Amino acid sequence: MVALPRGEVAPRDGSLPVVGTSETPFGVYLHIPFCTARCGYCDYNTYTATELRGVTRQSFVDDLLGEIAFSRRVLVDGGHPVRPAATVFIGGGTPTLLPTADIARILDAVRESFGIVPGAQMTIEANPDSVSEAGMRELAAAGVTRVSVGMQSAVPAVLATLDRTHNPESVVTAVGWAKAAGLGTSVDLIYGTPGESLDDWRKSVEAALALDTDHVSAYALIIEDGTALERRIRRGELEPIDDDVHADMYELADDLFTAAGYDWYEVSNWAKDPAVRSLHNLSYWQGTDWWGFGPGAHSHLNGVRWWNVKHPAAYAERIGAGESPALEREILDDEQRVYESVLLGVRVRDGIAIDSLGPLGRAAVAGLIADGLVDGARAIAGRVVLTRRGRLLADLVVRTLLAD
Repeated sequence: MVALPRGEVAPRDGSLPVVGTSETPFGVYLHIPFCTARCGYCDYNTYTATELRGVTRQSFVDDLLGEIAFSRRVLVDGGHPVRPAATVFIGGGTPTLLPTADIARILDAVRESFGIVPGAQMTIEANPDSVSEAGMRELAAAGVTRVSVGMQSAVPAVLATLDRTHNPESVVTAVGWAKAAGLGTSVDLIYGTPGESLDDWRKSVEAALALDTDHVSAYALIIEDGTALERRIRRGELEPIDDDVHADMYELADDLFTAAGYDWYEVSNWAKDPAVRSLHNLSYWQGTDWWGFGPGAHSHLNGVRWWNVKHPAAYAERIGAGESPALEREILDDEQRVYESVLLGVRVRDGIAIDSLGPLGRAAVAGLIADGLVDGARAIAGRVVLTRRGRLLADLVVRTLLAD
């Protein structure tokens, strides 16, 4: 499981330093750490029933409500503005393992402590085998506006390699229920699974397009150290991932999505219209503010970033003691802010302003255009925007722009 970063110890009272004020949109992330089983590729901060050390789903919801109320007191007592949430994202884990009544309680707590902007996009992630038709209607009634379904693949053999517990038919059913409830829809795909052929991937993309969702994400599988999939590859049970195959799969997906009327707006995300983009995730890439609630959740507010203790039991202990669950934090300096604005901003369709780069970065743009990685016409207009080839080599572009 991925380790938390290192920073200075966060104060137990949750107090925040004054690092200016922010007029950027504010989002709320809610981390639900439960899963029925751990997928072989997953290194997220999630826990099965045997790993919870006495924490129950019900006690966890009470703890989460406690952190939400605590956060408002931190802001008010510190003289910081309390801004309503422009986006809410409920992720995990498998958030839809919670009863929908508890999801409604959590969203009500956000409304009470922060407020929610009228018309805010409110997303919940869902495994297709953890939802019901009635549950989708109840989520809509609670204020959820959008469901992101973890499809991953439409090929049973690929799902089995990933240790996914659903079947392709359940994705069709879940998306249909969401649409009937009036919810916006998105599906997540993963490409590059060991043993997955280009034809397998085509079937998955075409199956996703047949669902006619508003939005689709397609992520290259990354083999994380310590996962079951990494161990299987290390033992020779599965073939390692081929970067060239990854590139072919990305280009195939982009061709098919574009032909079907989806526009890319971030390297791994396509939407039918700007209004149905994942606005919460877009706020991360654009460097705005959010408060993350739950075990291991990360937050960013006015140049201060912090992260919570990882295990639900440690989280419960902090909340029960009336303390902040924040473990460590860092205050971003100007150099870090520039670095992150390039690292994240270059991934989105609008790119970044050339004037925001250092001298060497600005000088490097011409070479990136010559290499076919950056759009020349957009550069003349003053912005660094990736070509499709540049999207495939985004990390290289970032390193080049940050050379100085």
